[in-house]
Amino acid sequence: MRAALLSVPDADRELLEKWVRSTTMKAGLVQRARVVLLAADGVAHAEIARRLSISRQTVINWRARYEASGVNGLFDKDRSGRPRTLDRNKVIAVTVKPPPGKYGVTHWSSRLLASHLKIGHGTVARVWREHGVQPWRAETFKFSTDPELVAKVTDIVGLYLEPPENAIVLCVDEKSQIQALDRTAPTLPMRIGIPERQTHDYVRHGTTTLFAALDIATGKVTGICKPRHRHQEFLMFLKHVARAYPDQQLHLVMDNYATHKKQEVRDWLDSNPRITVHFTPTSASWMNLVEVWFGIIERQAIHRGTFRSVTELTGKIRAFINGWNPRAQPFVWTKTPEEILKKANRPTTSNAGH
Repeated sequence: MRAALLSVPDADRELLEKWVRSTTMKAGLVQRARVVLLAADGVAHAEIARRLSISRQTVINWRARYEASGVNGLFDKDRSGRPRTLDRNKVIAVTVKPPPGKYGVTHWSSRLLASHLKIGHGTVARVWREHGVQPWRAETFKFSTDPELVAKVTDIVGLYLEPPENAIVLCVDEKSQIQALDRTAPTLPMRIGIPERQTHDYVRHGTTTLFAALDIATGKVTGICKPRHRHQEFLMFLKHVARAYPDQQLHLVMDNYATHKKQEVRDWLDSNPRITVHFTPTSASWMNLVEVWFGIIERQAIHRGTFRSVTELTGKIRAFINGWNPRAQPFVWTKTPEEILKKANRPTTSNAGH
């Protein structure tokens, strides 16, 4: 038996048809609009239910809601009972504390915290995302305990921002224990849709140490490789740098590694007054710009390399330096001493004795 035609004013029909055509309207409202429009066209309740894959009673209910309240009747009503609330502050407060010992873990996962608070893990993940909380991440920190921190930071940053006239500033350091690693099978080359692939196992053919000096004005590097990392090799490198810059006043920025302060090294520096050394603060070797260059050579020439001998490794390092210098550009230091010291001047939370 055909159902009686549902009376739908033209204005309502126009609005309901707009809902049906919309790509942003909620799916539930679109479905209810179709129920009303089909009912207005005289389609039987059972046929509407079949076309929309819903029950006949659902069709009858939404038709009755429309007859009673018009288009407004198609919207969801407020449910009875107290609205669900989420104490976001509680989620964050629990997150930043270590999990109870009964769980045996060092940090929360979204599912573990959700089970602990009896809420959905998707809710926990959303709160974390909104507040920028990432319990799975951990970083390291180190406070410098150097009593001359202010003076050293001011001195070195001054060299970077306002280098002395008629002098060259060189950042000096060594990258030790560079391994000559040979893969157990040939590297598979990159192809469309497939990255370069290497075996995870390797044969180790020895190590070398790269001594390097970065000219902050040009970005060019003077470097040599030595089999060992002692003050003897460091002194040979200093002499190599002195020969590379025979007539200029040199300012060398270096860290506090014991090799750099050996008596033989200090005696040689005293006999060469045109060379002035500037030590970085303790635990602040990141202030040495050559560390940036070490990161570049590691990523671009060493990490993915395959070397069958130390000689081959040192040859590749030399080739990289020779290729780097013609295209070198200086690294630009931007932080002032005041900006650095503002971050460094915070309460000490670690024991300097260990």
